[in-house]
Amino acid sequence: MKKLALDAADIRILCALQKHGQLSKAKLSEISGLSATPCWARLTRLKAAGYIRGYHADIELSRLADFAQVIVTVSLSRHRKADFDRFEAYINGRDEIVDCIATGGGVDYIMKVISSSLTEFQNFVEDLHTEDLGIDRYMTHFATRQVKTALPNISKLATSNLK
Repeated sequence: MKKLALDAADIRILCALQKHGQLSKAKLSEISGLSATPCWARLTRLKAAGYIRGYHADIELSRLADFAQVIVTVSLSRHRKADFDRFEAYINGRDEIVDCIATGGGVDYIMKVISSSLTEFQNFVEDLHTEDLGIDRYMTHFATRQVKTALPNISKLATSNLK
């Protein structure tokens, strides 16, 4: 997909959507400092170019149920494309894995796993062992409390592209 040349108004639109989710045409144009029609045209262009992947509600999970949050680092025994593809296909099929990043350096993947209990987490780990995923080693880190969670400051990130 072709990368658009974004300007400050586009960044204001993206920041508003990141912070507030879906907004009415009037509210988005007010926040972005544009009139409604040009604002909506820019929003349509940003969506078509793939800058906006979707809209989500930020749910407070602890109000729904107790849960276990575990950070798992994984190192694969081999580092061929097929090994990474097999592991990533498995990971993408597991609902309890809510975040997974591939890394360079000491480990290959860092995952955030949310499960309803430690017993369910243990079942997940046993499933990892059952599958032929080529895992050499893994480490678990049990989260005791959330200290910070935030979205990136896209205005600050995009500044270098606007210069």
